[in-house]
Amino acid sequence: MRIISGSHKGRRLQAPKSLPVRPTTDMAKEGLMNILTNKYDIENLKILDLFSGTGNLSFELASRGAQGITAVDSHLKCIKWITATAKELGMDIVTVKMDAFKFLEKTHETFDLIFADPPYNFVESQFKILHNLIFENQLLEEDGLFIVEHATQRDLSNFENFHSQRKYGSSVFSFFQLEK
Repeated sequence: MRIISGSHKGRRLQAPKSLPVRPTTDMAKEGLMNILTNKYDIENLKILDLFSGTGNLSFELASRGAQGITAVDSHLKCIKWITATAKELGMDIVTVKMDAFKFLEKTHETFDLIFADPPYNFVESQFKILHNLIFENQLLEEDGLFIVEHATQRDLSNFENFHSQRKYGSSVFSFFQLEK
């Protein structure tokens, strides 16, 4: 995986092969970053990265100046990898080893950007629980954005607060935003 832009632009990160992950492709990540940098001042965002895996998105956002990043994953090796890599790169990424659903149930923090990249075998009911925990617990700031990466076979456009979606190869980003 490669950091596309920012202070660590071009840096390649080699996550251990033993991690149970499917990192977001560079093409998809670049498309997402273009959307986010046109909408937000990345440096001022408070970000939650759920099912963070290798921390690919967290590292990209931190390289672009984001300060308030929390990366949540239930797999200990993923958390150890993100923690060690963030320390090596001098990035302030808080890691939490916890099931994403449990984290969303317990946290009282709010975020400008919540990104979720759950396993591609997630079923609709799991996506619905994830969505409901974020919106019912009011975890998004007023102009915040909830982004879910999922397989092209899944359609989340019928979920409340759906805004839009973008397809990149076999991945889709579905965007959700509170209606004003």
